[in-house]
Amino acid sequence: MDSAAAPPSHGGRNTVRAAIMAVLVAVFTGYLFMWIMMPTNPYKLTWQPELRKETASTYFGTTQGATYLVFTFPMLFIAALGCVYLHLGKKSREIHTKGYCRSKGERKMAAWKRPLVIKGLGIVSRIELAFFLMFMALLVWNFANYLSISFAKITPMSAAKSGEKVWEAKLDSAALRLGLVGNIALAFLFFPVTRGSSVLSLFGLTSEASVKYHIWLGHITMTLFTAHGLCYVIYWAATHELSEMLKWEKTGISNVAGELSLLAGLALWATTFPGIRRKMFELFFYTHHLYILFMLFFVLHVGISYACIMLPGFFLFMIDRYLRFLQSRRGVRLVSARILPCQTVELNFSKSKGLSYSPTSIMFMNVPNISKLQWHPFTISSSSNLESDKLGVIIKVEGKWSDKLYQMLSSPSSVDRLDVSIEGPYGPASTDFLSHDLLVMVSGGSGITPFISIIRELVYASETLKCRTPEILLISAFKNSNDLAMLDLILPVSGVPSKFSNLSLQIEAYVTRENEPAAQENKGIRTVWFKPNPSDAPITPILGQNSWLWLGAIISSSFIIYLIFIGILTRYYIFPIDHNSNKIYSSSSRAVLHILFICIGIVIASTAAFLWNKSRNSKETMQIQNMEGATPVASPNALYYNADRELESLPQQSISQCINVHYGERPDIKRFLFERKESSVGVLVCGPKKMRHEVANICSSGLADNLHFESISFSW
Repeated sequence: MDSAAAPPSHGGRNTVRAAIMAVLVAVFTGYLFMWIMMPTNPYKLTWQPELRKETASTYFGTTQGATYLVFTFPMLFIAALGCVYLHLGKKSREIHTKGYCRSKGERKMAAWKRPLVIKGLGIVSRIELAFFLMFMALLVWNFANYLSISFAKITPMSAAKSGEKVWEAKLDSAALRLGLVGNIALAFLFFPVTRGSSVLSLFGLTSEASVKYHIWLGHITMTLFTAHGLCYVIYWAATHELSEMLKWEKTGISNVAGELSLLAGLALWATTFPGIRRKMFELFFYTHHLYILFMLFFVLHVGISYACIMLPGFFLFMIDRYLRFLQSRRGVRLVSARILPCQTVELNFSKSKGLSYSPTSIMFMNVPNISKLQWHPFTISSSSNLESDKLGVIIKVEGKWSDKLYQMLSSPSSVDRLDVSIEGPYGPASTDFLSHDLLVMVSGGSGITPFISIIRELVYASETLKCRTPEILLISAFKNSNDLAMLDLILPVSGVPSKFSNLSLQIEAYVTRENEPAAQENKGIRTVWFKPNPSDAPITPILGQNSWLWLGAIISSSFIIYLIFIGILTRYYIFPIDHNSNKIYSSSSRAVLHILFICIGIVIASTAAFLWNKSRNSKETMQIQNMEGATPVASPNALYYNADRELESLPQQSISQCINVHYGERPDIKRFLFERKESSVGVLVCGPKKMRHEVANICSSGLADNLHFESISFSW
C-alpha cells in the first residue's frame, strides 16, 4: 500500500479515473434498474428463478447467491473500486489558480444547484429535490406494482377458500408489501451516516452534509414499517388470530422478532423529532443506539437471505464504526487551550504532518472527565497547510456538556492536562473556494467557526503559494460585544506572515443586542498550556497516507473473509442437516451465524489494517513527542498567559484594519449580495436556521445569476 514506486503520470491517472468512473456508473445504473424491476412479473417469474437456479450451491444455499449477486455485490464493488478512484484523485489534486469562467453547460448546472427552502425538508438544491422526488417515485412504483399484481389474484372465491373476506385478504397483502417497500428505504438509510464513506465522496458529499438524507430516509423507513406492523395487527384482530403475534417460527418469518424490531425503532424514532432532540440531546443520543437492536431483530424477522438486500449500506457503516472505535481508544495530545471571555474555547492538538484535511472539516470529540459515552462534533478551525503540526477546534458554550468543559478550563484551579479522545477529522475530499472571484461568508454566533478554517487556508494559498485568491467578505452577527472576541481566533497562535499583502479581507461585524460598545473589563484571551502525557499521541490518519486504498482493501477482504467462513459453515454443517430445503435448520440460528461471521470479517480486516498503519506512524509519533517534550512550553506554576503577550507575533493590526463593527442593527444581507457584480460570488452561510433560510431565499430568487449558494449546518 505504501510502495515508493513512481506513480503514473497525471494524464494516465485521469484516463484510469475516467475508465473507473464509467464502470461505476454502469454498475450503479444496473443496480438501480434491478430495484425498478423487482416488483414486476418479469423479475418475479423469470429473472429471479433463473438467477437462483444458476447461483444455487451447497455453499450459499438456493436463494443466498442470487441476492449476493444482484443486491449485495454491486454496492460493495462500487465502494471498493470507488476507493481506488478517490486515491488517484487525491494523488492528482492540484490547487487551481485560474479565474472561474462558466460555460453554457455550467450555467445550466448552476441553475440546478440553486437552493430552495421547502417546509419539512429545509434548504435543498434543485438537484437534491429532483433525486428526492425520484426516490419517492421508486417507492410508489414498487408499492403500486406489488399491489396491482397481488390484488389481481384476490377474488371472492380465492378469499372464501382461505376463510377470509376480500378486504381482509387485501389488507394482508398490503401489509406485506408495505414491509417490502420499507426495506428499500432501509437499504439506503446507513449510507449518509458512514463518515469515511467512499460512496458519499464519489457523489461529492460529506457525512455531515448528508445527515439530512438520513433523517428523510429514517422518517420514511419508520412510517412504512409502522404501517406494516399496524396493518398486520388489524388483520390478525379481524381474523381472530392475535395469537400470531406470539409466534417465533423455526423457519420463515418470525413475528415476535419483527415486533421487537419495530418497538426498538419506535423508541428511537420518537426522540429524533427536533423539539425533543434539541431540548433533550442526551436522551436522543442514548436512544439512537437502539439501532443495534432494531437491525438485529430485523434480520431475525426476515431471515438473512432477504436481509442481504439491505446489507451493503449497513456493512459499510459497520466497517466505518469499528474503525472509529479503534481510533477513539487512544488518547490524543492536547497542547493548549485559548479561552475567550464570551464562553468560547479553542483547543489545539498536536498532529502529524501527514494528516491533511480540507477547510470546513469536523472532528468528533469525547472528554471522559465529562462523559465517557457522549461524543460531540466540532468544526476544525485550523488549516492543515498553514499549521502543519497543530489541529484546532473551536467550542462555544451551547449546552451542558460544553458548559462543563468551559468551566473546567477557565477556573483558576484549571487542570494541567485533559484526557481527550477523537474520531476524524471528516470533511469534503476537495473544495472549490479558489474558483470564485468573491467569497461572501455569512455567519451567526458560533457559525463563524468553519469560515475561520477557510480564511486560514486562503492565507496559506495567497502568502505561501502566491496563488490568486478570491476577495473575502465576512458578515458576522453576534448577540453581544463580548462575542467579538471570536474574531481574534481568525489567526492561529503562530505560523502566519506578518502582513497580508495578497489577501483581500473585509469583515462586517454586527452586534445586534447592544447599541454601543460595552465597558471593557480587561478580559482578554487566556491560554492554558497542558502537560504532555507519554500515553497520548498526536492525531494521525487512522489508515495512513493511502487511506482510500486501505479502506478499499478492508471492504474487499472483510467481505471475502465472511464469504469463506459462511461458505465452509454452510457446506459442512448446515447443508448436511438442511439439504438446501430451508425447512429444517433454524432461520434464526442461520441469521445469527451470518451476523457473527460478518463481524469477524470486519474485525480481522480492519484491525490488521489499523495495526499495520499504527506501526508505520509510530516512528513519526515518537519524533513529535520527543520534540515537544524537549520544548518547555509551560511550567506547572505558570499555566496562564496574557493575551496581549501571546498575540504579539500575530498581525493583529492587519486584521483590526479589516473589521467594521456595527451596533444595534442586523446585516442587510440582500444589499451586500446584490451590490456585488463579480462574475462568480460564492455565498456560504452558517448560523441559525432563520439566517440560513434568508440567505437561501435571496440566492434562489434568480435576481442575481452570479450567486452560488452553500449552506454549512451542524444543527440537524
